[in-house]
Amino acid sequence: MTIPNTIDEVQARLSETGYVCGRALATVVFLSLKLGRPLFLEGEAGVGKTEIAKALAKCLNRRLIRLQCYEGLDASSAVYEWNFPAQMIAIRTAEAAGTQDRTALQTELFGKDYLIERPLLQAMRPDENGAPVLLIDELDRTDEPFEAFLLEALSDFQVTIPEIGTIAAPEPPIVILTSNRTREVHDALKRRCLYHWVDYPNFDREVEILNARAPEVSEQLSKEIIAFVQSLRTEDIFKKPGVAETIDWAKCLLALDVVDLSPQVISDTLGAILKYQDDIAKIGGSETARILKDARKTLEEA
Repeated sequence: MTIPNTIDEVQARLSETGYVCGRALATVVFLSLKLGRPLFLEGEAGVGKTEIAKALAKCLNRRLIRLQCYEGLDASSAVYEWNFPAQMIAIRTAEAAGTQDRTALQTELFGKDYLIERPLLQAMRPDENGAPVLLIDELDRTDEPFEAFLLEALSDFQVTIPEIGTIAAPEPPIVILTSNRTREVHDALKRRCLYHWVDYPNFDREVEILNARAPEVSEQLSKEIIAFVQSLRTEDIFKKPGVAETIDWAKCLLALDVVDLSPQVISDTLGAILKYQDDIAKIGGSETARILKDARKTLEEA
């Protein structure tokens, strides 16, 4: 499918996949596609950074390739590895057959048949639907040596395998990098990208998102849910709930046939929106009733 020609088209096509975004985010996505620049998204966990890559792949009908980052991730794990068990079987088979041509065997062992492609190498391969969407998720979990490698890989869109040679992408992939900002990513990498901070949505935007992702929830309950969650985000808690938690909570309440919020229902389902026991203990009891009261007051004044 072709790249959108306008910012409005970006918003419309993402909306068709269930992803609701504001004008600013749609603009930077449009520019990333138009200019062929990687897009670097920072923000709190659960605000929709990963989902934008999924929605973009869906609306463009492109393959989504995800590299989930973690501490200790190195270049070889992100690019390729050799199928060691299969290589050992081939060696044993050659020995049993009395094969003496070691050069030919070595060439075979380090050929494409024994190569396991990891996300970065997969993203360099041609695809009949067009360049894939490469999601490099939670980059802040890695270390500086991997960042340096990634900087080079994203500059040339090619990787080198010593036993095979250099593999270059016939068409650069659509690259989206995300970070929860647990640490600062190096400026050199950021300069290669277009940047956008993904913040918590305002009330109307979050209602719109919830309606798109959980349309079965009534309008009144949706507004109560959003008002409560947004009030909860102003509290002094360790991990504020993101949009993902809002959607999960709404689906939990729907499964329980809840028609409106009450302190008891909220206390019973706090595990859907808060993920740390200290936060649950702090918000439970009388605090739940207070926050719900504040949320309803905000709704009345709106």
